[in-house]
Amino acid sequence: MSFTPCIVIPIYNHKDAIGDTLARLAVHGLPFFVVDDGSDAATQQVLAGLAAHYAAQYAGSLTLLRLPQNGGKGAAVMAGLRAARAAGYTHALQIDADGQHDADDVPRFIDAARAEPDAVILGRPVYDASVPKARLYGRYLTHVWVWIETLSLTIRDSMCGFRLYPLDVVCALIEAVALPTRMDFDIAILVRLHWRRVQFRSIPTRVTYAADGVSHFDVLWDNVRISRGHVRLVAGMLLRLPILLARKVLPARQRNTAKPDDNTQHWWRIAERGSSLGMGLLALSCRWFGMGFTALWLHPVVAYFLLTGRAARDASRLYFTRLAEAAPDLATPRPGWSSAYRQMFSFARSGLDKLAAWSGRVDSSDVAFDDSTAFDALVASGRGALVIGAHLGNLEMTRALAARGAHTKVTAVVYTEHARRFNRVLASANSEFSRRLVEVGDFGPETSMLMQERIDAGELLVIVGDRVPARESGRTTDARFLGATAPFAQGPYVLAHALGCPVYLFFCLKEHDGERERYRLYFEPFAERIALPRRERAQHIAAWAQRYAARLEHYCRKAPYQWFNFFDFWARAPRVVPSGTTGQANGGANGRT
Repeated sequence: MSFTPCIVIPIYNHKDAIGDTLARLAVHGLPFFVVDDGSDAATQQVLAGLAAHYAAQYAGSLTLLRLPQNGGKGAAVMAGLRAARAAGYTHALQIDADGQHDADDVPRFIDAARAEPDAVILGRPVYDASVPKARLYGRYLTHVWVWIETLSLTIRDSMCGFRLYPLDVVCALIEAVALPTRMDFDIAILVRLHWRRVQFRSIPTRVTYAADGVSHFDVLWDNVRISRGHVRLVAGMLLRLPILLARKVLPARQRNTAKPDDNTQHWWRIAERGSSLGMGLLALSCRWFGMGFTALWLHPVVAYFLLTGRAARDASRLYFTRLAEAAPDLATPRPGWSSAYRQMFSFARSGLDKLAAWSGRVDSSDVAFDDSTAFDALVASGRGALVIGAHLGNLEMTRALAARGAHTKVTAVVYTEHARRFNRVLASANSEFSRRLVEVGDFGPETSMLMQERIDAGELLVIVGDRVPARESGRTTDARFLGATAPFAQGPYVLAHALGCPVYLFFCLKEHDGERERYRLYFEPFAERIALPRRERAQHIAAWAQRYAARLEHYCRKAPYQWFNFFDFWARAPRVVPSGTTGQANGGANGRT
């Protein structure tokens, strides 16, 4: 986007200070919008002279606006912001006319806004001994109220008159909401911008109070207005409380410098939409109030995610469309908002169930095998095996129960680039979580050697077949899945070939069993051994991937709301050629257990 900043200066009867303020700002070469908020005749005369001077010296550098009567600082600032936007400017630096602010800091504000054009850049005052103590202490009281109203410490100082606004979002707020027009304006606009998920950045800046300075702050009535404003803002916060709490779990949208296509093609570039604080609060809620109460909080969280997660919503719609087209004779969920909500809620609930399992709040009776014959035979043999699962249902439930039951030979091979915060929460619930967790970035020789040691020790390695590590985005093979061609990971079959061990498929689905829900485990043999002859390697990998895709499709039909790949699974990524080689690689996309 273009970046064209200007300066907005509200003024009311500061005839003695405005000339020096303009002179100190003029060196930065930015145009001014000076808004006269119904000043007296003497100030109007000074402003007219300054306008003529700047018109002669710097044509077009100063625009003088005059309000017919004093409306308050907020009214003057809003008039200046509207005028700046109408003139084509994208950002406006608000600064007071009385010379309290350090004009030398203007380049720092401009640079910060250029780096983050969607953010509001706030001055964080650094006071000297000239500051009146009553004003200083009063400001801190307001800061506390703002932190309560936003449930955040993001706005470090809500009263500093030195700040830079992105004009599109601010003017949209001004047109939509009746903001206060007096000294309480500076506070209200920031809180309401925070509610609209605008980002904030703070810059320390020196503030001085001149001994002969003119202040228009009315100690009585402005404090009354500010207190009344806080009452309204607290009420607004309470009305928005579910959404604001949801944002603690699903924080502000992440800026991504990747191309738009990359967000659908590369799962690992989709930022983890959960904060450590929000996840920690859910963990505490589980511990203190139980699963039933905590699950209620998931509804507003999921609703918020549904409304703001357009990419995930589109991916869900595509998945259910594919599901319906692949089986027109079967009753499948209808693509749309309802199915997307149920799918996202199933995903959120599976995360809560993982937390409950690692916290010891899930009983073994809540999980049962559909047919344990293959699993019992494998355990009895003492052999290690590679177990391929998917982002379907809840693989983590079984690993948690195995650890609790001292069956610690179940190890997860994971790609955790985008889920570190959630994994930290699980690790805090049980120290065993990280002990049997192996993170990989690719399937090179070092990975194979590490896995071979575990297989030789009789461990079960659990890996997913519906994503690939971030650094292997090109190592995929095509298979038919839900009626269309999709790229599937080569890694599980290459790893199975290197390990020379038995391979099983494993799915853990939440199903209704009478009047209760519980997890049902599906454990089935896939191959006694996977061999990949050199000359027919690609064909063999494609055949194994197609077998896996067919079984994944079968279980997706059994539990359509429990497949959790919220990106375009059928999209094709650019071909990847490893650095230093001339060989070709297949296109694809994929992720993490």
